[in-house]
Amino acid sequence: MADPAVAALNSLLREASIDDHAEALELATAAVRSNKIQGPDLASAQHTRVVALLKLDRYDDALRVIAEGGDALEKDCSFEKAYALYKTGDLEGAEAVLQKTGVDTGKSQRGLKHVAGQVAYRNEKFERAAAIYRDLKDDTEGANYGEENDLRINLTAADAQLQWQGMEWAVPEEEKQPAREDLEAFETAYNAACICISRGDYTKASVLLKRSRDLCEATEDLNEEEKKAELVPILVQQAFVFTKLGKLDEALSLQNAINLFEVSETSTKVIAQGNKLLPKATANPFIAERLARALPKIEGNDRLFGFQTAALQRNKNVIDLQAQKFEGKEIRAHKLLAGAQVPDLSVSKVDLGVAGAAAATKCGDGKPTVRQLLPLLEKRPNDIGLLLTIIQLYIQINTLPPAILLLEKFFTRLEEANTPEHIDVRFAPGLVALAVSLYRSQNRQRDVRNELSKAAAHWRSKTEAAGAGSSIAREAGIELLRSSHPSDLAAAGKAFEQILSAQPGDRTATAGLVASYATTDFAKVEPYLESLPSVEKLTQGVDVSALIDAGVALLTPPASQQSKKRKFDGEGAAPEKEKQQPAKKPRKRKLPKNYDPTKKPDPERWLPLRDRSTYRPKGKKGKKRAQEATQGGVVKEEETLELAGGAGSVKVEKAGGGGGGANKKKKKGKK
Repeated sequence: MADPAVAALNSLLREASIDDHAEALELATAAVRSNKIQGPDLASAQHTRVVALLKLDRYDDALRVIAEGGDALEKDCSFEKAYALYKTGDLEGAEAVLQKTGVDTGKSQRGLKHVAGQVAYRNEKFERAAAIYRDLKDDTEGANYGEENDLRINLTAADAQLQWQGMEWAVPEEEKQPAREDLEAFETAYNAACICISRGDYTKASVLLKRSRDLCEATEDLNEEEKKAELVPILVQQAFVFTKLGKLDEALSLQNAINLFEVSETSTKVIAQGNKLLPKATANPFIAERLARALPKIEGNDRLFGFQTAALQRNKNVIDLQAQKFEGKEIRAHKLLAGAQVPDLSVSKVDLGVAGAAAATKCGDGKPTVRQLLPLLEKRPNDIGLLLTIIQLYIQINTLPPAILLLEKFFTRLEEANTPEHIDVRFAPGLVALAVSLYRSQNRQRDVRNELSKAAAHWRSKTEAAGAGSSIAREAGIELLRSSHPSDLAAAGKAFEQILSAQPGDRTATAGLVASYATTDFAKVEPYLESLPSVEKLTQGVDVSALIDAGVALLTPPASQQSKKRKFDGEGAAPEKEKQQPAKKPRKRKLPKNYDPTKKPDPERWLPLRDRSTYRPKGKKGKKRAQEATQGGVVKEEETLELAGGAGSVKVEKAGGGGGGANKKKKKGKK
């Protein structure tokens, strides 16, 4: 006779659907504790017990039951164990279980692939998550009803995350723009808006978020409580978009409309509270700093993504600087960055370096700040944030050569280290772009070409990061195409081949590859010729006769480049335009204020004052000198003396009676 508990459980399992999961758990537990069942009945009861616990969100209890059931139950409940580990936040453990099941080989169950996609997404392996969802979307065999819509929602979410991470190359072109199907559900409209936000297209994102909000409020598939929960992230994102668009009043009204006490997800609550700190930081940074320290801590699976954590920490750094917490921020930055052996390109460390530089100079700028930061860079040579801050200050004071020299010294030190980690930092896309921008500002095209060529060659040698260097390969290929040297054209062709290996449908890379090998290797060009538009299609609608009749357009050079020399008209005469120019207007002569045309000018007005006849000196000394002068003074007496031997005569001054007494006085000596 069968055990009553087993019979009741089998009767429940034969029903079309089970709504009372607590009842299923109770019956399964009673059947497992019964000593009369073994074999398949026991395995079925244990499996039912695990599923019921998952339905009741008791994930830790489900893991405990699986562990108590032994290896056989663990093998049968691989999907349930992976899902429970995912929900408890143990992403590494979930990945280990999925690898044992062979999810990467394509032989696993469809449900396991869904869990693998969710685990990869939460573990911020968005490229792998998107690949899993595309495989599930293409494999329609065995798909459940409504699964296609869920796959589209998850795929658009992964695409948005990829673009937020700067991995646009990993997103196909047809998935970058929202499709008509994305506007039919509020989830896909929300994800499409996030994709626009990641690209900086806030106007289109605002329209899509409004569409998502309207669809969510009008849906009949959710009750009022579920609608409120789904509307919270939409409102938070809308407030962020309005802030970026400068509509601060609309953003503030949306933030006030969110009731944070009704938000169940801690991550959403932290983001909403963090965004509300912006107006408070502007009004009173000290209150904002106190509220920032009061933000709740996130634990478990409900955690922020990496870029969200970095943005939140960046806001906290800015608030601390506004609250003048310079010393603490500088000490923290020096403690975390001074001992780094390899430069860290993570957003959090770069932001910390920038905040530490601002704290060390008390948010100063100009040349004094640069002189203050250069010794600090010698103490922290691997601080990327500090390096970028100094370069930015050089750019602000319009002294680019020292900025270029500082960046080149940093590159040289990384190349001399000659380790894979240092070389990866040396050719990081952001630093290469900075060097290229600085070189172009100084019109150093050769250096631009060399920098892009070396960076493209480095990323081409790293096969595991073929897509990561696609942006550098694209810029290097375009720049090398401007050269006519065969080696440069060959390097450009290799760069475009790298892009096509990661993105086969890239039209720019296809055209660049054809242009690179058109004159040297036609065999590589021939497969791509059909994918390019024909010459007739490109010139369609162009009136050649009208262009010929119009002639060649001549651009007028800027005024600073125009020659100031007189143009030659063939006969040595100036052009008609120059002949007709009016003569310069003569300047009006200025006269003294007291000028009287009836009075005759003084004829002695050009002589110095003391040489005029009307000059009368003042004082005793002046009168004495005037008496000795020849004009109006006593004429000195002279006498003529005859020279002996008839040699002639000479006139000498006659000796006066009182003139020699002064010369006969003895000089008073020192006592």
